[in-house]
Order: sequence, then C-alpha cells, then structure tokens
Amino acid sequence: MEAAGRLSTSWLARPGWWHRLDLKWVVIGLSIALVAWLALVPLFFLLWQSFFTPQTAAKAAQFTLGNYASAYSSFETLRLLANSLQFGAGTAVFAFLLGAFLAWINERTNTPFKSLFFALSLIPLVIPNILFTVSWILLASPKIGILNLALQHWFGTTMVFFNIYSMTGMIWVDGLHYSPMAFLLMTAAFRSMDPCLEESALMSGATVLQVARRITLRLAWPAVLASLLILFVRAIESFEVPALLGLPVGIEVYTSAIFQAIRQYPSQTGLASAFGVTLLVIAGVGLYFQSRLSTRGSRYSTVTGKGFRPRPMNLGPWRYATAAVFVLYLAVVVVLPFLVLLWSSLHKYYSVPSAGALQNLTLQPYRTVLEFPGLARAVWNSVLLSLGAATLIMLVTAVISWIVVKTRLPGRVWLDHLASLPLVFPGLVLGLSIMIFYLNFRIGVYGTLWIMLIAYVTRFLPYGLRYNMTSMMQIHKELEESAAMSGAGWGSTFRRIVLPLLKPGLIAGWIYIVIVSIRELSSSILLYSPGSEVVSIVIWELWQNGQYVELSALGVMFIIVLLAFVMLAQWAGSKMGIKEA
Repeated sequence: MEAAGRLSTSWLARPGWWHRLDLKWVVIGLSIALVAWLALVPLFFLLWQSFFTPQTAAKAAQFTLGNYASAYSSFETLRLLANSLQFGAGTAVFAFLLGAFLAWINERTNTPFKSLFFALSLIPLVIPNILFTVSWILLASPKIGILNLALQHWFGTTMVFFNIYSMTGMIWVDGLHYSPMAFLLMTAAFRSMDPCLEESALMSGATVLQVARRITLRLAWPAVLASLLILFVRAIESFEVPALLGLPVGIEVYTSAIFQAIRQYPSQTGLASAFGVTLLVIAGVGLYFQSRLSTRGSRYSTVTGKGFRPRPMNLGPWRYATAAVFVLYLAVVVVLPFLVLLWSSLHKYYSVPSAGALQNLTLQPYRTVLEFPGLARAVWNSVLLSLGAATLIMLVTAVISWIVVKTRLPGRVWLDHLASLPLVFPGLVLGLSIMIFYLNFRIGVYGTLWIMLIAYVTRFLPYGLRYNMTSMMQIHKELEESAAMSGAGWGSTFRRIVLPLLKPGLIAGWIYIVIVSIRELSSSILLYSPGSEVVSIVIWELWQNGQYVELSALGVMFIIVLLAFVMLAQWAGSKMGIKEA
C-alpha cells in the first residue's frame, strides 16, 4: 500500500507532456494550422459545392456536372464573360489613365501645392464603394440626377445627358473610385526613377509630352502593366457597382450573377460556385502575371549606387493648368459626391437642389438614423469586427513573417504563398465559400459574428503579411542571437525584442486593416443574419428599402468618422515615428 502511494505521488510530481512542449513550436504550429485552415478550406469547399445540386428540405444534394454545363455552355455565359471583361478592362484603363496622369503631374512637374493635392487625392480610398456609387446615382441618374436636371434646365431640353445605369456609367464610377490606387502605384514608380534621361531629352529639345511618352512611360512599363493587372482584378471582383448600376438594367457580371444565384429559391449554390471558380481563375491569372512583372522590374531600373535628386520639369505657365486638373479631379471624386449626400441628408424626402428646397432643410433624417433600433448594434459589430480582425491578423502574420524571414524551416516559401492565397479570392466568392463550408459543417459559427470575423481575417490576411514582412526584413538576426545567449527564451525574445521592432509595420498594417474592414460589404453580404449586421449592411438595406435620405445621413456620418479616424491615425503614427500610417 505504501509502495502504491509512493508510485502515485511520483506520477503526480512528474512533469506532464505539456510541460515538455516548446512554446516556439506550439505558436509556429498553431499559426501554420490557422493560415492553412483560412486559406485552403474556402477553396476546397467552393470547388466541392460546384459539383453538387442545391439541397432542399425534400431532396439531398447530388453530384452533377450540370452547374458547369449551365455556367459555360449557354449564350448567357458568353454575355456574362463579355460584360465582366469589358467592365474590368474598361475600369482598369480609365482608372490607370487618370491615376497615372495625376501621379506624373505630382512627381515629375513643378505643379504648385503638390503635397496638398497628394493628401487630398487619397480621400476616395476611405469612402466606402457603396456610398460612392449611391452618390453618383444621385448625381447622374436619368430621372433624379442633379447633373441631368441642371443641364436640362439650362438648355431647355428633356435630353438625358448622363445615364449612370449603363456599362459606361459602371466604368466611370468604378474607375473614379480606383483611380487613387493607380495614383499611388504610379507615384511610387515615378518617385524611384532617376530623372537624368528625362533632363537630357529636355536639354536636347524634346517637349514635355514627348519626354513623358517616349522616356517616362517606357521606363515605368513594368509598373504600368502591373498596375493595369491589379486594377483589372479589383474591378472584376467589385460587387457594389454592378449590383447598384448594372442589375436594374439587366447588365450582369460574374459578381452580380453569383449574388442573383444565391438569392433564388432554392438557392443555386452550385451554380454560384461554378461562377465563383471562373472568377477565381481570372483573378488568379491576373495576380500571377502581376507578380511576374514585379520580379522583372530590375530590367528597367535606372537608380544605381550613385545618388540622385529628382528635379521636376518646369511647365512654365502650364503648371497652373495642371493644378486646375487636380482641383477638377478632387471636385469630381470628393466634393460632388459628398455634397450630394449632404444635400440629400438634409431633407425629409429626396429633392433636387432649388430655391424652394432650401426652405425645407431639416435634420430629421439624422434623428431617424440615430434612433434606428439596429444602428447601435451595427456600429458595435463593425467596431468589434474591424478591431478584432486587425489585431488577430497582425499578430498571426508577425509569426508567419518571422518563420519565412528568420528561419530555415523547410517549405517556408510555400507558407508565404499560402498566406497570400486569399488575394485571389474576390470578396463575394470568399463569402460564398465560407457560407458553404459552415452551412455543411454546423459548429455553431454560421449566423454569428464569428463567421464574419473568419471572413475578414481570411480576406485581409495577405495585407497584414506584407506590412509585417517588410518590417521583419529590417530586423537583424544578431538581436535575437544576443537575447538567446543571455538566456531569454523564444517567447520572451519575440515579445520583448521582435514585436517592439515590428511596431511601425504592425501599427500601419493594423490601421489599414481596420479601415478596409469597417467598410467591407462584398464578403459580408452573404454571411450576415439578424443581429450580426454591420454598418455597410445597414447602408445596403436602406438602399434596398428606398430610404435614400436616411442612407445619405448615415453615409455622411460614416465618412466623417472614417476621415477623422484616418487623420487621428496619421497624427498618432507621426508621433511614433511611423511615416506611412
């Protein structure tokens, strides 16, 4: 009996298996498992669902190739493909031409107030796409558009000058919204180019336009093609513009076709998945070639070890004309959309600007919105999801970037590719694939905020990885080696040395992900349920219900809050020494 007691006591005193685990490998293993789960599960179940018929209460799902037959063999499919390619290519070209021209003005000329123009040109990146689209409906709708009504009044005609419900209107709105992205991409390209060749050409008698066409654009050719491909991918995955401008007049692209298939009864998840696979392939091919172009950019490099100081081209009196171009751009992209939302939000019912309408200004729409029973919950959900997604993404990608950059773990390059895989998922397709998985495997996630958090983390994981990867590459391994020689464990080293040194990238990435998460709609539209609405969903529902003035009031408040957050983040970032927060 005594021997048995000693045996039992020694077993209790012996360290358990969990005490023998190395914290480093536990964290690494969990991070890899999480990334694999987030990246691979949606892809697998999207492909799986595309081979099955819809499941109903009376009939189980059955294997079929009919979804792909319907998706690829009809005339409607050709029209869908043609519309998607036309919309994507048109948006990419328009956004690029506008953004590249503004970037050239800002970086290569002596246009006045360039710093101010640069800051103001980024405002459209903050405005949610659904609000930007709604504002242009109020501006250029054939029946209620302010621009149409004003021109008809001035010219005494009933002719429709602008029809936003058209392919041209879709390209116009989406192109304007993505032009700041093209502006940023080309600004980086122009800023890194040695201007010696341009200066030599000017001294040889070439005009500014000849230099821009024959030298500047040719040197920036990899950036030009990469920018066009990125813009094309972003355009074909756009949901708000095709849904609000295309569907009312029968113009369908892949994203709107997926949405329509899900809304049918019974829900055509198999057909939607087949469409999603097509969209996934198009996006994947585009991003693949964009990546190849980025790696071959050294063939066009002009910056060597010899320092250079970029000198802007002297446009003479024309510099005021280029400044006017910036002013016009900001008026079209920022001022007009915001003013029309503000005007609409100050009336009980939507009315076009007139002297009589000025007598009916009211704040009633703001009171109605603030008293809306679901608004406080939607705001809380948006804040909770955006902060939670940003925090989780930046912590997980900090570990992933450490594995890729600092270790010799076999397959670490494939881990980088795996974490970047969600880039090829359009938001609507990601929402569809996550919906399919958690409908089939009931683990208490579907219909809650958790499923939307999973979608946000998956969608924006690659962006957090890029921020952390850049910062991780700047940390020398000697710091970790010194900590290890001093007896510090991996957990202490990572928490006290690596994470503080990652702070610029961590904070900048966290701020960016908060902004894009809080205005996300495309991946939320198929996943929300009563009680899990976010602000972007409330805006969508207000539009669907025809509550335009309430939508405008909520939109104005939403934009102001987002801009205030960005300004506060920039101020806080500058105090912390972060240049690009």
